[in-house]
Amino acid sequence: MFRRSWFSALLVTLGLTIVPGAAFAAELKVLATGASKEVSQRLADLFQARSGHSVSLVADTAGGVRRRIEAGEAADVIVATPVVIDALIASAKVVPGSRYDLARTGIGIGIKEGAPVPPIATVDDIRRLILASKGVAYVDPAGGGTSGIYFVQLAERLGLKDELAARARPQMGGYVAERVVRGEADVVFHQISEIMPVQGVRMIGPLPAEIQLTTTYSAGLSAGAAQGEAARAFLALMRTPEAAAIVRAAHMEPIIP
Repeated sequence: MFRRSWFSALLVTLGLTIVPGAAFAAELKVLATGASKEVSQRLADLFQARSGHSVSLVADTAGGVRRRIEAGEAADVIVATPVVIDALIASAKVVPGSRYDLARTGIGIGIKEGAPVPPIATVDDIRRLILASKGVAYVDPAGGGTSGIYFVQLAERLGLKDELAARARPQMGGYVAERVVRGEADVVFHQISEIMPVQGVRMIGPLPAEIQLTTTYSAGLSAGAAQGEAARAFLALMRTPEAAAIVRAAHMEPIIP
């Protein structure tokens, strides 16, 4: 099993078909954070086309991913923040040594397509933008979303705790930018990779560097993986130059070892 597992991974690395017959096809489950959903799905699509395996992708916040796995939910590959992956390694839910840092992204700012573009170059610009907005969308911190937790803390640092509370349009996971499309918020603060896929929203730029939060997303092999061989092959695909191109296409920055 060990030799066949790494042989399969090698075939993926070389861009070859792993499983020549449908009889050997596995059903792989990937549990990923929302910010890594787009890149995970693109990698899954390539993996399915190359290998003959099928991939089911389930997305949640970073905190949600951790809670699901710790509660016993089955998965083969987990994509989350390093803090979550390392915690799951410590609790024997992820295989030690299997963590791979895949990509990183920052928090972006989105407005409705066609709306006037406000200045966002400075911290004072961000303060004025929040104050000028009737509704501010972000991922609900209660769900464990990394960018939502940080954004609420940032608003407090900027002295805008009460002002944000009056304009808050939090959402429990998913594409928060959709609240801007529906007219429920004027602006969204979310991971760039989660703003870009939403039609009808314009990503006008990242937070200024001095208040930016860059988050890394890592993958790991579930200790309870039912499809360990296919899971290792999927993780091997993530290490290829082709995967790095997919990461960039998903509006993230690849992490090159």
